[in-house]
Amino acid sequence: MTGTEMTTPWERISAHWSTRAWLRTAHLVTGVPIALLGTAVIGALVTVSVVLVWTVVVPVVALLLFFVVVRLLTRVQRSRFAAFLDVDILPVPRRPLSMNPFRRLLQEARTRSTWRRLGYHLLAPLISGIGAASVVGAWAGGLVTAGLAVRYWAMEETWPSLAFVLVSGALLVAGPWVARGFAVLDVIAAEALLGPSLSDQLAQRVETLRESRTEVVDAADAERRRIERDLHDGTQQRLVSLAMNLGMARATLTDLPEPAREVIVQAHEEAKQALKELRDFVRGLHPAVLNDQGLDAALSGLAARAPFPVRLSVDISERVSPTVEAVAFFVVSEALTNITKHAGASGAEVVVDRFGDRLHVAVSDDGKGGADPDRGTGLRGLSRRVGSVDGILYVDSPLGGPTTIRVELPCA
Repeated sequence: MTGTEMTTPWERISAHWSTRAWLRTAHLVTGVPIALLGTAVIGALVTVSVVLVWTVVVPVVALLLFFVVVRLLTRVQRSRFAAFLDVDILPVPRRPLSMNPFRRLLQEARTRSTWRRLGYHLLAPLISGIGAASVVGAWAGGLVTAGLAVRYWAMEETWPSLAFVLVSGALLVAGPWVARGFAVLDVIAAEALLGPSLSDQLAQRVETLRESRTEVVDAADAERRRIERDLHDGTQQRLVSLAMNLGMARATLTDLPEPAREVIVQAHEEAKQALKELRDFVRGLHPAVLNDQGLDAALSGLAARAPFPVRLSVDISERVSPTVEAVAFFVVSEALTNITKHAGASGAEVVVDRFGDRLHVAVSDDGKGGADPDRGTGLRGLSRRVGSVDGILYVDSPLGGPTTIRVELPCA
């Protein structure tokens, strides 16, 4: 039957008295004992914790059980909605709980979703109770009045019989609508109190985006390492071979005309310069020593190649993740490059240490200062690279110097 065809009265009545109406009724009726039992258990645990508060241990145990009961009731209620109404109430994302009972108690007490769930379990007896009473009352009243109508009809009292027939029909027709109304009200309350709030959804979204960004950063870092390896093992070796061959030709072919010798000499110098630039580029991508020996050795190489004295101090008890190591290396490399190009400094200092789950990197110089992240692409690139791992960049560079760049990177 298409949407434009007319339905018969019997079809409309059948649709009204569909299986869904009985499922809604069952949902409301089964909600009453569950809600009453949950409220009774919650009330008993709260009463015990208040009466025996002087024992300290009993209230802690009672409150821990209280939070466990709230979670169990929430699961039961979600199952009820799924079984009778085919409605999935999304769970609230759970955070790891401490094994320490006191800390766990504080974590549960500070979680808003716990109190929202408790609010539903205290409201559920009212919704289910009134809803079940209304639906059962409507249908029971319809059956009772139908029986009275039959009785008066048998007694040949027509008008009372017709009146009871009308009342019975109205009650039986209203029953499914009452069940639907209270079921919708229950769903609204459950989604608002048992499901994730807007802040929970935003927090989950942020966590998902953070994980996705971490995967992208790790993939980009792995790709840089692959490019570095391919350049080191392939292109760089060919340039080395080319430079050696040109050097041998330059040394041995002394009887060539002067123009030809000049071409060989120029090609040899260009090959050596290209090899030097390629090596610098490879080191900037992801030096092999960073993977093999860690941040200390990689930064030592940077300090040794700088055109000015660099004091280096690295205090890391254990290695951090490869991604964080790569970001820290990039920060120091870019900072030393900026000092070389713009600062006019006679020396620099690099300090790397770890406090808890934060890696601190500081690069300072005695140059002319005036570095501004808003005016230079180098510092903006540093800020973006540091921000890719949720790090923080600080720049202190007054005119006349000195300049200090500080970076905090999470390494938990």
